[in-house]
Amino acid sequence: MDLTNVRNIGISAHIDSGKTTLSERILFYSGRIHKIEEVRGGGDGATMDHMELEKERGITITSAATTVTWKRESDKKDFTVNLIDTPGHVDFTVEVERSLRVLDGAVLVLCSVGGVQAQSLTVDRQMRRYEIPRLAFINKMDRTGADAYSVVDQMDKRLNANPVMMQIPMGAGETYAGCIDLIQMKALYNDGTHGEKMREEDCPAEYLEHAQEKRVEMLDALSMFSDEMMGLLLEEKEVPLDLIYKTTRDAVLARGFTPVYMGTAFKNKGVQPLLDAVTQFLPSPYDREIKAKKWDNPDEAMILEPVKDKPFVGMAFKIVEDTFGQLTYTRIYQGTVKKGETYFNQRTGKKDRFSRILRMHSDKKEEIDEAFAGDIVAIMGIDCASGETYASEPKYCSLENMFVPDPVIKMAVIPKERSNSDKLGKALMRFRKEDPTFNVFTDEETTETIIAGMGELHLEVYVERIRREYKVEVEVGAPKVSYREMPTQKVEFNHKHKKQSGGSGQFAHIVGYIEPLTEDAEEDFLFEDSIVSGRIPKQFIPAVEKGFASCMDKGTIAKYPVVSFKIHLEDGSYHDVDSSEMAFNTAAKGCFREYFPKTKPVLLEPIMKIEIECPEKFQGDVVGDVTRRRGMIVSTDMREDGSCEIVSEIPLAETFGYETDLRSMTQGQGSSTMELAKYAKVPSNVQMEIVEERNKEALAAAK
Repeated sequence: MDLTNVRNIGISAHIDSGKTTLSERILFYSGRIHKIEEVRGGGDGATMDHMELEKERGITITSAATTVTWKRESDKKDFTVNLIDTPGHVDFTVEVERSLRVLDGAVLVLCSVGGVQAQSLTVDRQMRRYEIPRLAFINKMDRTGADAYSVVDQMDKRLNANPVMMQIPMGAGETYAGCIDLIQMKALYNDGTHGEKMREEDCPAEYLEHAQEKRVEMLDALSMFSDEMMGLLLEEKEVPLDLIYKTTRDAVLARGFTPVYMGTAFKNKGVQPLLDAVTQFLPSPYDREIKAKKWDNPDEAMILEPVKDKPFVGMAFKIVEDTFGQLTYTRIYQGTVKKGETYFNQRTGKKDRFSRILRMHSDKKEEIDEAFAGDIVAIMGIDCASGETYASEPKYCSLENMFVPDPVIKMAVIPKERSNSDKLGKALMRFRKEDPTFNVFTDEETTETIIAGMGELHLEVYVERIRREYKVEVEVGAPKVSYREMPTQKVEFNHKHKKQSGGSGQFAHIVGYIEPLTEDAEEDFLFEDSIVSGRIPKQFIPAVEKGFASCMDKGTIAKYPVVSFKIHLEDGSYHDVDSSEMAFNTAAKGCFREYFPKTKPVLLEPIMKIEIECPEKFQGDVVGDVTRRRGMIVSTDMREDGSCEIVSEIPLAETFGYETDLRSMTQGQGSSTMELAKYAKVPSNVQMEIVEERNKEALAAAK
């Protein structure tokens, strides 16, 4: 397989932008499937949405991978495209996160009416985090109110993506007929029952002048990446097509700009030109520089090369429990992996035998004997966590792990029948292993099993999966918010720990101060010391840090985790006999309990950014309801189709069941999406209520 003709891409977007529908058309036009199924509307459901829950709800819950072959018509070249379709809901954001971590390029899908929406911003942030070159596809051009130019304008202003239209639409909404390719100045139409035949014609006269204007804009934008093109434009000479294609590819790889394509996947228009652009402009494994940390010197970077004959290096980025064992989705960055061979987990040093190598097509498997650099495959027979690095040599290198956001919501789960406790435990262990954003722990006070996740839908889906896949009926407690505690002022401490009980006692004395960290601090806890002339021996200082760090789990206001605080150790004293690491560790814990309440700590609560769409006539009711929920309106935007978009920030505690309330308020015509925006201080009256509630819970648990 020629790696220059391989593309590893992901399709990401806001909810309901048409990612899965687009994936289905890509599978159909590339010959991978022979019948198009829709996400909603009977039938077997879309190929990439293989879970029963996904088919019922019409949403993508887990990312699905497949491999297709695409023959580019312009030069008859064959390309292998490894494609991952990702979910749109922010609750399943880790699926997007881990997919983008291992991909080389991406297609950002945007709705022609909705434009840049809440989750579009999140996906854009994720693509930037992993430095992923991308194309944009404006979908649903057949919808009433479709406006490609407005979407491009939003991409420029809200995403700062430097978008450049490579096509312009012929009509919009019901009159949408196809698009004009600005590079070749040809009108592109889709014919046939499912739009499988592409037809090229000269640009229609009524669009010619506008197309020429847009072509000049496109060339101007491209000339910033090519001196040769700029010279030709200044001399008013014709720019060769080859130079346009080469410059576009260079600009995309440098992430300098985003080429914009358009169409309607549902009506089978515009998908083939997008696939041509994917193969033409997005990077092959050769075009991406992948760095790993050397095992013996983590500060030194090692460049991985996508070649067969170097030592194997791969990353396990997703884990799925299958009927026959654990499936570990792996991206191979270097070397060759063979069935039956053993490889080393770089974190644990353990040798694992790769008993089977599978090429995945959604939930269908195709067994292969070996896989090479640039491939994305599933391995059977290994037991590891997602994000771990495998290599053919022990202690070779490690790849940087993926970003995992913290859970914001939790609820208690109890099996209805006690005999099902073991089954529930197995289910929770499996889901925790598969999904790094899904946490399970036991509440010490109530001894309840608590599950925590990214949102109501996230936990709802897992509860439903426990019922279906493990046949365990569970009772679910009301959702609870993950609050945080934070100090607000600096307090100096002088704490002595003395204990005498016959024999050697315990003695530790620490002096310093606690203060809040600045808002832009990346850590939740910072420890510094400026101990001089051995006032506290060096070997005891880590024990002090450990003692303070262990207090982060429970604050003093309402026993919520403590964030954003700094400890500075300035002075202290010790005893030659009675001082020990344990004594200093205990002193730090006692000091925290005594002095943290004096920092006037406050509760922080998660604030959700909520994007609401509803008919204009309900705007007043919706805004009033947001205000009633302690929310703040960020912006409102009227659309030509008579709807309005309201962006607001509402505390998570006030959003439970919001979607149901919104529907009843707008006669079923309103919809909303939400994502975590920030943590903010809880108003004092609300804080008092939360503390009272926590005290009642503690009393009830004690009884």
